[in-house]
Amino acid sequence: MTPHDMTPHDESFDFIVTGAGSAGCAVAARLSESGRHRVLLLEAGVRDRNPWIHIPIGYAKLFCDPKHNWMFDSEPVAALNNRTMYQPRGKVLGGTSAINGMVYMRGNHADYDDWRQRGCEGWDWDSVLPYFRKAEDQARGADAFHGTGGPLHVSDQPQRWELADALLAACQQAGIPPNPDFNGATQEGCGYYQTTTKNGQRWSSAVAYLLPARDRPNLKVETEAHATRVLIENGRAVGVEYRTPAGPRTARARGEVIVSGGVYGSPQLLLLSGIGPGAHLAGMGIPVLRDLPAVGANLHDHFNSYVTFRCTKPITLNELNRSAWRKLKAGAQYVLTRSGQMAGNGLYAGAFVRSDPALERPDLQINMFAWSVLERTRNGIQSHPFPGFSISPVHLRPEGRGTVRLKHPDPLAPPEIRFEFLKTHYDLNAMLMGMRLARTIAAQPALAPYIVAETLPGPIVATDAEWEADIRARGVSNLHPVGTCRMGTGADAAVDPRLRVHGVAGLRVADASVMPAIVAGNTNAPSIMIGEKCAAMVLADAAAA
Repeated sequence: MTPHDMTPHDESFDFIVTGAGSAGCAVAARLSESGRHRVLLLEAGVRDRNPWIHIPIGYAKLFCDPKHNWMFDSEPVAALNNRTMYQPRGKVLGGTSAINGMVYMRGNHADYDDWRQRGCEGWDWDSVLPYFRKAEDQARGADAFHGTGGPLHVSDQPQRWELADALLAACQQAGIPPNPDFNGATQEGCGYYQTTTKNGQRWSSAVAYLLPARDRPNLKVETEAHATRVLIENGRAVGVEYRTPAGPRTARARGEVIVSGGVYGSPQLLLLSGIGPGAHLAGMGIPVLRDLPAVGANLHDHFNSYVTFRCTKPITLNELNRSAWRKLKAGAQYVLTRSGQMAGNGLYAGAFVRSDPALERPDLQINMFAWSVLERTRNGIQSHPFPGFSISPVHLRPEGRGTVRLKHPDPLAPPEIRFEFLKTHYDLNAMLMGMRLARTIAAQPALAPYIVAETLPGPIVATDAEWEADIRARGVSNLHPVGTCRMGTGADAAVDPRLRVHGVAGLRVADASVMPAIVAGNTNAPSIMIGEKCAAMVLADAAAA
């Protein structure tokens, strides 16, 4: 039987997972692991065959590639001079884990304890740590915080970078203590980042979870299969409608449907299925099956800006970006030895600090980039025409909350994304402190031999008012959006602590959208943890049924 001969209900599965991103790959692989359950994994994007996906520095090539990237835009943000925020999201097996910066960061232990205090039982640090360890294959070996033998390889940087060593020395001169492991006992301090790579290659969730499962007869992975509606009958999810190049299809689920479309795709699919704020659905002409105001609410993201410097030495990625000869040389080195600049992610080191000493834990992440950006837009990344690097403060605990809504009932239309950055005085003041700290780090003796001058924003910016104007003019989303199907027990939640959609049986959500509050750090590793934990809960509930 060919795809063109299939009738809408020709296939039935125990579990259907929509979205093969960071969490979805983990869910599908774990549900199919025993061989007892038939699993369908739907991915709207293509297979991960593009070589730039697997070359660590290649993520810059995918930043504005419409074949592998949804390339969403937010609505204008009033607090940011009505600028829109470009939102690259993975449109490929592996989702955003196939196009991201590969930093392995779990967040602060207290982030998860806060989730528990918000009513999310089973999501405190001690409860989620086993799933982080289960997922991990830590190059440094196993200990109380890390695991080995898991599908997700976590590695140290492939080489020491002279400028990163100087930056970390400057951090210590500025009073920031060293920290050899941000995912260990404590988070505060400065140090090198680890990445989701192995032997100089990206280790996306697709490589980690789907590649080992590719020969399982009970796991079917369909790409270019865009989920358009969850089928609900008598209050229960019973299947999924999806579109393929060969036409529309329907798959039935005997057990459960797990939505893993990410912070934008998951609420969009629920809304298209009649689950969400009733008034909004009615305005879109969609029948309301479950009035659930929390769907699409609580959108928030880390926020960042950057201070850039002209470097005295040609040891940055700016030179690689602008020199055909350097590209050829770096390419040959990578092909022959899987080493050199192309084997790294260009984000080698950073620090976690508090914007106010009175805070209990860090609320700023200071990233140190091996390049200096003149402009970052949906048309690409433009670096300065000379050696340069950046120090970028990221606010980790924003108070502003936005929304995701439908722009149009057409399931292929992009969603409406509304951010509320710099919503409070705290949001702004934390960024002001972060930008000043970036300049303080650069002023330390360890960096003096490497800096010609500050290029952005430059010495013209000095007062709080000038810094504020600069932040509003240049600050951007840090591309870690979460929260749009938040977990909890009250009316302000979309899913319960077992990730089941409130009021709809047989339907769960598993991805960054379920986070009630964003974690202090990059969000890929926590999303994979959520996928691992969701799969364990689904299997436990199936066994108990």
